[in-house]
Amino acid sequence: MIKSIYSSLSTFKSLTFKSGLNVLISEKSHGATSRQTRNRAGKTSLIEIVHFLTGSKIDKKSLFKAEKLNNVLFGMNFDLGGKIITIERQNSPRAGYILNNQKLSSIDWKNILAQQMFNLNDIVHEIGKPTFRSLFAYFVRRALSGGFFQPEKQAIKQGTGDYQMALMYLMGLDWEISRDWQEIRDQEKNIVELKKASKSGTLGNIIGNAAELRTQLAVAKNRLTKLEKEIASFQIHPQYRNLELEADKLTSKIGVLSNENTMDHAVIRDLEAALESENPPKLTDLKSVYQEAGIVLPDLVNKQYDDVRKFHESIVRNRKDYLNSELEAAKSRIETRNIQKQKLDKRRSEIMGTLKSHGALDQYTRLQSEVGRLKSEVESLQKRFEAAEQLEATKSELTIKRNHLLQRLRRDFSEQGRKLSDAILAYEQISEKLYEDAGSMLVEKTKNGPNFRFEIQGSRSEGIKNMQIFCFDMMLMRLCANQCIGPGFLIHDSHLFDGVDGRQIIRALRIGAETANELGFQYIVTMNEDDAFKEVEEGFNLNDYVLDIRLTDATEDGGLFGFRFD
Repeated sequence: MIKSIYSSLSTFKSLTFKSGLNVLISEKSHGATSRQTRNRAGKTSLIEIVHFLTGSKIDKKSLFKAEKLNNVLFGMNFDLGGKIITIERQNSPRAGYILNNQKLSSIDWKNILAQQMFNLNDIVHEIGKPTFRSLFAYFVRRALSGGFFQPEKQAIKQGTGDYQMALMYLMGLDWEISRDWQEIRDQEKNIVELKKASKSGTLGNIIGNAAELRTQLAVAKNRLTKLEKEIASFQIHPQYRNLELEADKLTSKIGVLSNENTMDHAVIRDLEAALESENPPKLTDLKSVYQEAGIVLPDLVNKQYDDVRKFHESIVRNRKDYLNSELEAAKSRIETRNIQKQKLDKRRSEIMGTLKSHGALDQYTRLQSEVGRLKSEVESLQKRFEAAEQLEATKSELTIKRNHLLQRLRRDFSEQGRKLSDAILAYEQISEKLYEDAGSMLVEKTKNGPNFRFEIQGSRSEGIKNMQIFCFDMMLMRLCANQCIGPGFLIHDSHLFDGVDGRQIIRALRIGAETANELGFQYIVTMNEDDAFKEVEEGFNLNDYVLDIRLTDATEDGGLFGFRFD
């Protein structure tokens, strides 16, 4: 229970609280909007002060970063572990805390709170555990953190594992199941990120796809085996390069001889054609010509006939002899070249045989280098393949672990059925007092851990959703009372009543007062005056619970701090 909240700031309005319901009213000036009232009167600031004194960080958006609050001390008197203690703090990060006039660090203070409020003695130093801040925030929800969006979350950014662990712990269930589930989620997240990276190319050369890598590895190993066999049978010839040059020259000479043979074959064809086409006129035809000529010049022609015949026969005989000699010469040249070609080809064959069975030193060096490269490639592919296989195996293992955790959760729900029923019934009973059709809280066993779902007629409206949070928080107070844990107080900001019908507001305040008296806790509410007194509830006078201090935005000094922030 909080006794009082105060400050070294002279204009600050110190607040004194009593047991049960305490209502801090903010009066709205004429013409002011609802948002102006909240921002200017300082109702929400009360929530921030409580968090400031119970271990919250001072971030950039914090109220305590304001220059006007530099070196200002805030303090709170409250019950802790059956004793009234005083805690004080300034907005300097190095100032730490002052507990009953004794300085202590933020870590030590939160450890004390964790042990005294939630019995976290044995697990306070464990990693992946319920923390004081994650539990405490359910009892002092912050609008700035989105604490009024979902009943099961005390902040909009609260992780699944964090709220599952917190609620399982507050309900007296096996919170370690939720911790183990979070470990699986973390591992799965890493796997997803690795797979994304491998597909995008960021880690594609490191991991890759197992099926593709298996094929690449098999091909690379086969190439390496073949090359190693080739290296094993490789013979080095000292004159390998000279033999290569000689073989090239022989090939060139053989080509020249073949070209010359081709030209001589063409000559032979022409000569043979000429011999066949060379048909001199028959002698009888020549005589007839002379006889015909003799008619004209009989004496001259007859006298020379024998000389002409002899000359003609000589010409024909000489041409045939010439053509035949040219033909024989061409054939002789071809035969000579063929003999040369045979010799050259034989030598070339000998050289090619040697080259085929041997290799050059630099060629051998290149082969060795390629073997080394392939070995590195095979080794890299092997490691990537094993990593990809491990990723897939890990994914399968995590699926098995999820199923195992689901079995643990079912067993825990079965063994702790009484505690689970107490939570469900506590929620329903509070809801039943608010609405004719009572809402219900469902705690489901899923492969992602315990899932909390809330059903009530008209749950889509903002007001109904906020009343789900009210029922949930009252349920937590009852469970904590049963286990003798918790801060002993519950604080609700006026944001909780946004969009809520006036009849439900006054009824909720009455339920809060009655539940607080029954269970012995303190219920502090900050409200706008016009919302608080919209409706009346027979047998319940809200004025009996209103604090003497009232905030207002009508004047500069009417707010909690006694001045307005720029």
